[in-house]
Amino acid sequence: MPSTNRPQLSEKGLLTPDNCLVAIIDLQPQMLFGVSSHDRQSIINNNLVLAKAARVFDVPAVLTTVETKGFSGNMWPQIQAVFPKQAPIERSTMNSWDDRNFVTAVEKTGRKKIVLSGLWTETCVALPTIQAIHDGYEIFVAEDCCGDVSLLAHDNAMRRVIQAGAKPVTALSVLLEWQRDWAHKGTYDAVLDIVKSHCGAYGVGVEYAYTMVHGAPPTKIADYAVPGATGSANQPARSPAHA
Repeated sequence: MPSTNRPQLSEKGLLTPDNCLVAIIDLQPQMLFGVSSHDRQSIINNNLVLAKAARVFDVPAVLTTVETKGFSGNMWPQIQAVFPKQAPIERSTMNSWDDRNFVTAVEKTGRKKIVLSGLWTETCVALPTIQAIHDGYEIFVAEDCCGDVSLLAHDNAMRRVIQAGAKPVTALSVLLEWQRDWAHKGTYDAVLDIVKSHCGAYGVGVEYAYTMVHGAPPTKIADYAVPGATGSANQPARSPAHA
């Protein structure tokens, strides 16, 4: 559950949980199929970092999809699971800023800073970014949550949005910018859970430090249940030593 006892953070040009929203654009199967600029599993993982961070810090999120039935498919179930009660805004437009429902949802948050992720970078990210900046918004593009049909296309799109005034960030940098101080215990455990689940060597390092240096018990992850299996077939496997 989102924290209700987190402190107010100083702004001074930085992102805080109280001054921004997250826009998640077109995280759909067909859009990911076309990505060759970056590792696609990493893009899924990084978007989960950003999405879960929004939940932890109670940051408004605007979800949108394009041509779900006609071409692109449903929003990735991993992302939808983070926002189980929120239906994405369906569009026909490549540029979400051309969709009145999307813009209205952004406006309703009352916030002028947008952390934005989406596929592909050169269209579904670049076009709304440029127009939102024109309309007075400050855009932070979560670059490692984005991807495109080629590295050239992605890099050109990032150069274009930066020249237009956007700020490049990463999912992890946003998470840590919202936390800001490890003394803020209201979100501490949830942030570390995201880190250990999705942040590779950083997360493994956190687990090592807590267990080997500080003597904390190992993180308990739910036992794997084989989908569709019943009875003994769904029990945790025994090690050979106990066979």
